[in-house]
Amino acid sequence: MKQSNDSVTEFIKSIQNDTRQKDGFFVIDMMRRITNLEPERWGPSIIGFGYYIQEYETGRKSKLPLMAFSPRKQHLVLYVLNNFEKQQQLLDKLGKHRTGKICLYINKISDVNPEVLEEIVECSFKKFKLKKG
Repeated sequence: MKQSNDSVTEFIKSIQNDTRQKDGFFVIDMMRRITNLEPERWGPSIIGFGYYIQEYETGRKSKLPLMAFSPRKQHLVLYVLNNFEKQQQLLDKLGKHRTGKICLYINKISDVNPEVLEEIVECSFKKFKLKKG
């Protein structure tokens, strides 16, 4: 996954689903406030904030976003689950969602409590900053 200079705004505006487009701008504003970083395109469909260098056991290094999400056709995917303190308690209060290893899947923002979502993103970012320095 590589950063690109493609416009984040144009990418979100190109989304056909009005709710997904509105929710995309909501997540951008929330992540911008929490990270104090500007959004950038990563690959064809990910919007990231900041970056770090991940070094693997093999010695290979990758540049990855500190915080990211993708407004996919089926759902919003937020890459925010990093086993932060209170993660499960907050997920239990969030509303309708699914999870993967690091992914939080939301159909639409109106399905969840936005204040709880913001707390999840904030806790994740704080833990990640401490871990990555």
